[in-house]
Formats: sequence, structure tokens, C-alpha cells
Amino acid sequence: MSPNRLIMLIFFLQPIAFGSWLPRIPDVQQHLGVGPAGLALALLGLPVGTLLTLPFAGRLVARIGARATIIYGFIVYSLVMALPALAWNSESLFVALMFAGSAISTLELGLNVKADEVEKHGGRPIMSTCHGFWSLGIMAGSVIGSAFAALGVAAAVAIPLAAVIVLPVALVVGNVLPDHGKEERIAAAAAPRGKWQPPGPMLLGICLFVFGIGMTEGAIADWSAVFLRDVFGSPTAQAGIGYSVFAGLVAAGRFSGDWLRTRYGAVAVARFCGVCALIGLVIVYFAPAMQVAIAGFAVIGFGVSVGFPLAVTAAASLKDRPASASVATLSFIALTGFLIGPPMIGFVAEHTSMRGGLAMLLPFLGLSLILTGTLRAGMPAKARTAAAG
Repeated sequence: MSPNRLIMLIFFLQPIAFGSWLPRIPDVQQHLGVGPAGLALALLGLPVGTLLTLPFAGRLVARIGARATIIYGFIVYSLVMALPALAWNSESLFVALMFAGSAISTLELGLNVKADEVEKHGGRPIMSTCHGFWSLGIMAGSVIGSAFAALGVAAAVAIPLAAVIVLPVALVVGNVLPDHGKEERIAAAAAPRGKWQPPGPMLLGICLFVFGIGMTEGAIADWSAVFLRDVFGSPTAQAGIGYSVFAGLVAAGRFSGDWLRTRYGAVAVARFCGVCALIGLVIVYFAPAMQVAIAGFAVIGFGVSVGFPLAVTAAASLKDRPASASVATLSFIALTGFLIGPPMIGFVAEHTSMRGGLAMLLPFLGLSLILTGTLRAGMPAKARTAAAG
């Protein structure tokens, strides 16, 4: 298999174990005997572990390399993904998810850096397609988790089993990946440890661009079903369709993103998608019926689909710091937006309405649209000059 296909395959494999966990959350909640508030606090362990790890994960990837991070990271990730299903109370679930978040963030950082290396050495855009395979992987994991649940397999057995099945394949793929970035790794190992430096203007612009994208993804994930239920009285079986359609268009947009970037350039694609996201949000806000709102969620899904992959390519192309450090900073900001969006919308909706809550995304998506020009950092020099002109 070519390096392109290998990295796409490992992007698909990575989220399967985590995806198998998602359908079992209600079972774990029932086993622990905690209410919605207790579960919500325990689930915060995942983002807490991620946020605590990302500032240091960039230095680790720079020193040992993306390929080694993938190989060793998969081993640790496969082990810690068994912990949440073994929790005996909400506190232990929080700690288990914190370890899982730490392992996931480090492994995904290695994946993104490796995809950027393969993309640069191959001369063919693949970042969006890689993230499209990640979307397929988490959907496959969710199906596997649901199937195990239907068969009556306990979560404490099913999740480790999913991880064990995937791990050998992932290790084989990781070992045959080409080892790019040796020069950068040697330089990083020889460089003295300096104080943390804030992101430069270009990286800051890229981070602010992706902040609105991450905020929107988190908001639609948490509130689309509630929106359809509260605004249109949709039954539970139908309320989840909004997010399913949204997720499907995110995957479709990512699979077409590399072709669009090659044909039209990163900035043009980001601007078109940004406009789509804004239009979709307006459709949802003014939707007179559930079907119209679902169509709006679909347009938003396509609009935000390629934002993060394009931002990863642009951040990794900056020369003022190692690519791993830039991507770690970017991931930290994107996750912060993902976490801030849902509670902000809930607070506004509590005092206005669900329509008013989702409308709070408009200025952040508008800022992302304004900052699409920062993505020129990921374009070849000739294309960047032409775009600037």
C-alpha cells in the first residue's frame, strides 16, 4: 500500500475503539447509578485530559517523531480505552476518561502530523480525506458497539475486545509507514528547552479561524436533537436525525475536500464552506418545519467539514516552530471552542429560546469566514503569491 493509503487506513482504525464506547455510555450510567448531572461531570474527564496533555504532546511528537507516536500511542490508547467501562463510581469514570482523553489527544496529534508529512512528501493533498476516514471509523466503532450491546456483551468486555482486534492491524500499518521528518526530529532533540512562547500572528489567526468551526461542531453535536424536540416537538426517534445528517455531510465534505483544495485552493474552498455554514445556520434559525431545519443542519455540516483539516495543513506549514507544536496549539484552540460552544448556547437558550441560543454561533462563524485568508500559509509559494494578487 502507498503511504497515502496507509495513513488513511490508520485514520480509520484510530477512532473505532472510542466509537464503540459511545453507545455504551447509557449502560455505564445505569451500572454506576448516577443521574444526568453526575454523568455530565464524569464525562468532563475526557476534555480535561485532552486539554492538560496537548500543551506537552507537541514537544513529545517533535522529539520522537509522528511514526513512533502512532506506534506507541496506539498501545497506550488501546489499554486505557478499557478503563471507562471498568469504572465503579462517577469519580473513577472521570479519572478513566481523563487518561483516555490524554491518550487520544497524543495519538491524534501524531496522526495529523504524519498526514502532513505524507502530504508534503507525496505532493498530493490528503488531509481532508484522512479526516473523512476518521469520520467513517468513529461511525464503524459506534455500529460495533451497538452490535455488541444487542448481543448482550458487557461493556467491560466489548470495548477492550474492539481495541484488541484493531491494535495488531494498527501496529502493522504504523511500522510500515515511512519515517519522515528525521531532520526536524534531530533538530528538536538537539535544541535547548526554552520557555513557552505564544503563537505568532499567523498561527493565532489560523487558531481563531478554527475556533468558530470547533464551536459550531460541538454545538450541533449537543443541541441539534434538543432543538428539533423543543422547537418542533419532534419525537426522540426523529430528533436524532438532525445530527446524523450533519455528520454525514461532514464526512462527505471531507472526502471531497482534497479535490476541491487542489482545484480551487484552500482559501477559496474555506470561504465557500464558511458561507455555506452561515447560510445553513440562518436556515435553521428561520426554519418553519423540522424538515427545513434538518436541511439547514446538512448545509452547516458541509460548511464546517473541511475547516479543521485545512487549518492543520496551514499550521503545520509555518516555519517559526515545529509542525507538531503548531498543530498541538491548533488542536487545543479547536477543542476549547468545541467545549465552550454547548454551555454558551445552553445559557443563552435558557434566557431566550433555542433559536436564540444557536444564533450565538453567527458572529463566531463570521470571524472564521473573515480569517480564511490565514490558510494561505498551507499553500505552495506560487499559489500563495497568485492568491494574494
